[in-house]
Amino acid sequence: MVNKERLITDLNKLKKEKNAIILGHNYQIAEIHEIADYLGDSLGLSQKAAKTEADVIVFCGVKFMAESAKILSPDKTVLLPEKEADCPMAGMIDRQSLQKKKEEYPDATVVCYVNTTAEVKAESDICCTSSNAVQVVESLDTKQVLFVPDKNLGNYVNERTDKEVIVWEGYCSTHHRVTPEEVKKVRDKYPQNPILVHPECDPGVVELADYVGSTAGILDYASKSDSKQLIIGTEKGIIHRMQRENPGKKFYLLSPRLICPNMKKINLKKVRDSLIKEEMKIEIPEEIRIKAQQALDRMLKASK
Repeated sequence: MVNKERLITDLNKLKKEKNAIILGHNYQIAEIHEIADYLGDSLGLSQKAAKTEADVIVFCGVKFMAESAKILSPDKTVLLPEKEADCPMAGMIDRQSLQKKKEEYPDATVVCYVNTTAEVKAESDICCTSSNAVQVVESLDTKQVLFVPDKNLGNYVNERTDKEVIVWEGYCSTHHRVTPEEVKKVRDKYPQNPILVHPECDPGVVELADYVGSTAGILDYASKSDSKQLIIGTEKGIIHRMQRENPGKKFYLLSPRLICPNMKKINLKKVRDSLIKEEMKIEIPEEIRIKAQQALDRMLKASK
């Protein structure tokens, strides 16, 4: 087994040789947090990738995230260190099934969560994130919206708009595991501690939380909160960053099941090897990429 120090030395050398940067999602394991040039959520990292002067982007996350980086940075080499790192929710919808659903609702504007493949983005009218989903839907001229693929985020939006929101039956298998009963038990045991959850959680969980927001929103709330102990209702990986940035506070996971196995498939060795071999390049047909970028661009314009 190659030791950590050697891997980091190799990585630093390879980054200089290839003019590369490493992007790490908030849900990655601790050792990825420590070597990443930038940490963040999927869209924020892709935007960072588009602005960097690096030639090679190593995206430590899941496939749809690396695809988003490629959509926004078509001239850069984008590497995903683990080909099996995929998002189950993104796999719950494809281009063909979305086309069929659009035929059922010809007057609906398709709002597509960024947690989707490039092909699904290309088939959508506009993208959204968990932080701007309500804002994006409210910005639309149409009264009917087809929201894909996350039913929980779709229901969250539906509760906060007068538009008719038709939701796809997809979900995040990690966030969807949390139950209202778990929240109630934690609340009874720690009544003074704020509970922060992601809108990908079940509506019953969202209703019981003190704060609902994206990973970036949860990080911001946690750092600004006067509470010294907070309960975190999103993927476990984010706690490492929270603890590092807020050493005077304690963060506890709302449920022991809030672990995404796909987000844990990348490690230092795989990052190092991906830079050496450059095998797992993200490639998107230009026709698909252009349409997907249009959906992302419309979102950015609507959420300014």
